[in-house]
Amino acid sequence: MGIKRWAGAAIALLPLVAGHQALAGEKAIKVGVMADMSGFAADIGGQGAVLAARLAAAEVGGKAAGRPIEIVGADMQNKPDVAAEIARRWYDKEEVDAIVDLPVSPVALAVQEVARDRKKVTLVTAAATTDLTNKNCSPYAVHWADDTYALAVGGPKAIVESGAKTWFFITADFAFGHAMEKAATEVITAAGGQVVGGVKHPTNTNDFASFLVAAQASKANVVGLANVGTDTINAIKQAGEFGLTQSGQRMLGFITFITDVHTLGLQTAQGLMVTENYYWDENDATRAFAKKFMAEHKKMPSKEQASTYAALVHYFRAVDAAGTDEAGAVVAKMKEMPIDNFGRKGTIRKDGRALYDISLYQVKAPAESKYAWDYYKKVRDIPQAEAFMPLEKSSCAFVKG
Repeated sequence: MGIKRWAGAAIALLPLVAGHQALAGEKAIKVGVMADMSGFAADIGGQGAVLAARLAAAEVGGKAAGRPIEIVGADMQNKPDVAAEIARRWYDKEEVDAIVDLPVSPVALAVQEVARDRKKVTLVTAAATTDLTNKNCSPYAVHWADDTYALAVGGPKAIVESGAKTWFFITADFAFGHAMEKAATEVITAAGGQVVGGVKHPTNTNDFASFLVAAQASKANVVGLANVGTDTINAIKQAGEFGLTQSGQRMLGFITFITDVHTLGLQTAQGLMVTENYYWDENDATRAFAKKFMAEHKKMPSKEQASTYAALVHYFRAVDAAGTDEAGAVVAKMKEMPIDNFGRKGTIRKDGRALYDISLYQVKAPAESKYAWDYYKKVRDIPQAEAFMPLEKSSCAFVKG
C-alpha cells in the first residue's frame, strides 16, 4: 500500500483520539498508538487500543510534567515497512514522544529500531517476541505485553504435569509463532513431555482443515495453537467442527484473547486453555477499568488493550516524576518506579522487560457462566519469577556490557 492510505488512516483518527490540546507554543506530551485497525488483530487492539490510551491520559488528569497529553493513532497494516515509515514521520516531523501497542513481532522490532536510533520511547503492549528485550533490546523501550517465554511456560508445564504429555503444534509462520513453539517445546521436554508433530500456516488462513486432520492423526494429547487473532478463532471453530476436542484432545491457545472467546461463544470455546496477564473479572482493579472501557467500546477489554492502558499510566507518571519527556530520563524513571498491573505488583527490569504475575485460565462451559462475559475460571497463578526469562539468560548488549 502507498503512503497515502496509511497517512489518511492516521489523519482520520485525530478528531477521535486527540486529548487536551496544547496551547500555542506549548509542546504536548504526545503518544502515538500504532495498531492493527483493519486486519486480523483489529478486534484485540485497534480502536480499542486508542480508547485505552485515552483512558490512561484521563486517569492522570490529562497532563504529565505540567503539559497536556495528546493521543494520535494510525493503522500500520501489519507491515514492518509501513510501520517504520509512520514511526519516522511521527518522531521526526510530528513530535511524538512515545509509540505504544505495536502488534505483530516484525512490526514491533522495526519500530523499536527506528526509536532506538532516534532515542525515542517504545512501549510494546501487543507483540510477544522475546527478541525485543534480547538481541534487539533498546534502552528506550519497555516490553509490557506478556512475551513468548511467559506464554510458553505456565500453560504447557501445568498441562504436562497433569498427565497430557504429547503435543502437536499449529503455528503461525512468522517470528511470534516460531518463538512460541520453540519456547514451549523446551518447557514441554523439560517437564517430561514430547512434541510429536506440527504444521505452519500463513497469517489470515481461512481453511485449517488439513492442519487439523494432521493434528488428529498425530493422536497428541494436546494441540497447541501458536497463532493469534482471526487465525486462532478459525482454528478453534473448525476444530469443533472436526470433533477434535470431543475425541479427547485438549487445546491450548498460547495467545488467545477474551474477544476471541466472545466471538466463538462458550459452546465452541469451552475447555480451551488460555494464559492471560489481564482478565476483566479478576479483581476490583480489573473490573474498574473494564467498566470504563465497556461504557465506550461496548466490549470488554482484551489483555492487549488493558496493557496499553496500564503501560501508559505508568509512562505518564514517570514523565511527571522525571519532569521531562526526554526518553532516557523517562525510561530510567519507569524502571525505578514499581508498576501496578491492575493489582499485580511488579517492576521493569534493566533490559526493559516488565515483570508481573500472570495466570492460566480455562474457558467455562455455557452452564458455568452466570452473567455477560463470565468466561474464565482460573487454573493457576504463574508467579513472575517463573513466568519471565531470567535476566542471566538475556543477550541484551547493554545489560551484558
